Amino acid sequence: MSNIYWESFKTFFKIGIFTLGGGYAMIPLIEEEVVNRKKWVSKEEMLDLIAIAQSCPGVFAINIATFVGYKLRKTRGAIATTIGTALPSFMIILIIATFFHQFSDNKVVAAMFRGIRPAVVALIAVPTFNLAMRAQLNKWTLWIPIASALLIWLLGVSPIWIIIAAGIGGFLWGKFSSRYNGITG
Repeated sequence: MSNIYWESFKTFFKIGIFTLGGGYAMIPLIEEEVVNRKKWVSKEEMLDLIAIAQSCPGVFAINIATFVGYKLRKTRGAIATTIGTALPSFMIILIIATFFHQFSDNKVVAAMFRGIRPAVVALIAVPTFNLAMRAQLNKWTLWIPIASALLIWLLGVSPIWIIIAAGIGGFLWGKFSSRYNGITG
C-alpha cells in the first residue's frame, strides 16, 4: 500500500508539470487523475470544489489541490497536494528567470510561445464547456454567463460585483422557487 501523502504529491506534481495555461487548463487533468483514476472525489464533489476554488482568493489550481488534499488527509494532505501543485511552476519560473535574458529576443522562442496560445485557449475552453454542461445550463439559464462575460468585457464591470450579484440572485431564486413549489426553507 502506497503512502497517500507521497501519492497525492506525485499526482499534483505531475499535473503541475504538464499543464500550460494556468488553473483552468488544469481542470481536465485534475479531473482525470482525481475523479476518474484515483477516485479521491466524485464528479459532483469536483464541480463543488471548482466552484469553491473560484470564489476563494488565491491561485485557482492551488485552491483545488488544497481542497482535495484536505479531503484526503486533512492538513497534511492539503500541504502535500499544495506543494505538489506549486513546485513545478516555481521551478520552471526559476529556470526561466535565470536564463531569460539569454533567449528573450530569440525569434524561435517567441514563435513557440505564439504557437502555444491557441492550445492554451482550447485547454481553458474545454473545461469551461464541460462545467457548463454539468451545471445544467439550458435555454433559460444560458443568458447568465453570457451577460456576465459581456458586462465584464464591454462595460468593465468588476467580476467581484458579478459574483456578489450571482450569489444574491441564486439565494433569492432558491428562496422564491422553493416557496413557489411548496417547499419551505
